Amino acid sequence: MRKLLAALFLVLATPALAQAPRTHITFVTDWKAQAEHGGFYEALANGTYAKYGLDVTIREGGPDVNVPQLLAGGAADLGIGSNAFVVMNLVQQKVPLRAVMAVFQKDPQVLITHPRRDMNSLSEMRGKPVLISAATITSFWPWLRAKFGFTDSQIRKYTNNLAPFLVDPNAIQEGYLTSEPFTIEQQAHFKPKVFLLSDYGYPGYANMVLAPQTLINANPKAIQAFYDASKRGWYDYLYGDPKPGNTLIKRDNPDMTDALIAQAIAKMKQHELIKAGNAPAFGIGAMTDKRWREFYQTMSAQGIYPKGMDYTKAFELRFMRQTFQNFQ
Repeated sequence: MRKLLAALFLVLATPALAQAPRTHITFVTDWKAQAEHGGFYEALANGTYAKYGLDVTIREGGPDVNVPQLLAGGAADLGIGSNAFVVMNLVQQKVPLRAVMAVFQKDPQVLITHPRRDMNSLSEMRGKPVLISAATITSFWPWLRAKFGFTDSQIRKYTNNLAPFLVDPNAIQEGYLTSEPFTIEQQAHFKPKVFLLSDYGYPGYANMVLAPQTLINANPKAIQAFYDASKRGWYDYLYGDPKPGNTLIKRDNPDMTDALIAQAIAKMKQHELIKAGNAPAFGIGAMTDKRWREFYQTMSAQGIYPKGMDYTKAFELRFMRQTFQNFQ
């Protein structure tokens, strides 16, 4: 008994061993804080990153933030690649950054029209003016040319200003499924027609996590932890209580409203942006060589990428694994 008490006193009197320090990760997003980043904010807000041994700082992006440049220069550890073109362009430029996770199995890129009776498919837009950004000319526009017969004479400049679209009932413009359609409804008080390109066969992932090859080589455990924690965060955000993540989103971006966030979450679920594609088989964030090869072959056939380019340098699949029930 005396020995037991002595041992107990020794345990109580001995300072607790310090926990191993968490690995710090600076994660930069591709735009201002929004629901499309919700799972990452959720994992930060509810302590999931901490549970996986990470000390994560989320840096909000914006129009002047170049995520690949920050990663390549060492100013951030991980970041968001908005679409597959971002990653494939890095391969072409021989920049050693890879996608390690693809949150969106469908690219949320859309074309939007007024509620007109003569516009019911992408093919019916052939020959009509379309407002698109400069970046779009070398991204999904060649795909529209090849598949639906669009021509460059249709191109009109889109500057992220909705006014030209709102005042012209015949206008067609690009947008993001979870953003512009809702803003149009709020400002113009009509429901636009929305054409999700992925529903018409547009390939490619979106909302990807990019990692420098140096970090993949030096600390794969940290990337694995970020992948697994983010996967958990996205599941909690979509199917649990998104309030913790939303609180941080609104802190970083005060312009974000509850209504805008709620409709974005609803559309991500309704259109299965996260749940479609490879996710049912392999979990949230999954990618496959087959999908990447399809994207490369589609775009190289249009002359966007050279024949023989090693598309496998765009991604790293080693971190993909199932860690919990994926969907309800």
